[in-house]
Amino acid sequence: MSDAELLNGYLLLGALLFVCGVVCMAIKRNAIGILMGVELVLNGANVNFVAFSRYNPSFEIEGQVFALFVIVMAAAEAAIALAIVMNFYNNHTTVDVDTAEELKG
Repeated sequence: MSDAELLNGYLLLGALLFVCGVVCMAIKRNAIGILMGVELVLNGANVNFVAFSRYNPSFEIEGQVFALFVIVMAAAEAAIALAIVMNFYNNHTTVDVDTAEELKG
């Protein structure tokens, strides 16, 4: 297989992960499910970054470094978001995002 065919396979995988994440964020009412959708979107982007760094000579190490930064940012986002969800659950005994409308303002 040529490099272009292999790159297309990785790009297809990244696009599939991205679309699954967007669909998960759109249809879930649960805050944990929405966070899982965000992680899928970020992982889809990471697959693309690493694939481009492997198969495109002008992106030698930048794609992998950027993917590492995205992973670190996703871990921090997950920790903060889970703390917020736990606090919301303690106050409302649910993680349904529709009940969070009273938090406006």
